[in-house]
Amino acid sequence: MEALPHHYRVKLQGSATGSAEATAVGLPPLGLAPPATFDGPGDHWSPEDLLMASIASCFLFTLRAMAAASKVGFTSVQCETEGTLDRVEGGLAFREIVVRAKVTAPAGTNRERLERLVQKAEEGCLITRSLRTPVRLQADVSVAE
Repeated sequence: MEALPHHYRVKLQGSATGSAEATAVGLPPLGLAPPATFDGPGDHWSPEDLLMASIASCFLFTLRAMAAASKVGFTSVQCETEGTLDRVEGGLAFREIVVRAKVTAPAGTNRERLERLVQKAEEGCLITRSLRTPVRLQADVSVAE
């Protein structure tokens, strides 16, 4: 890992209507638009979708790093994030985000140890740690027989 602090830069190009395009050095362009729930076309990634994807991917990558450091293996992760957007004092905000993670591991894996790592991965995810919105983990850890 590079020394901290790290810096991330994204450029956005858009106009008064239609979609926008996000770019970053070394990455493919990403088309963005409001979601259908905000009268957008519903066929592009939205900021709301990107937030949910950021949380899910951060959970996975944090779990990978912690599992490798702890020498605990797993075979797959299926992760679904669901955010509830609602009117709050001062405007709109996500009221709650639920991370539903199904983690499978090979036979012989210490299930309790992996369950602790899954919980620590959610707590250690830098994206969720950066949010004011409560994030709740619902984890299902299974070990092959």
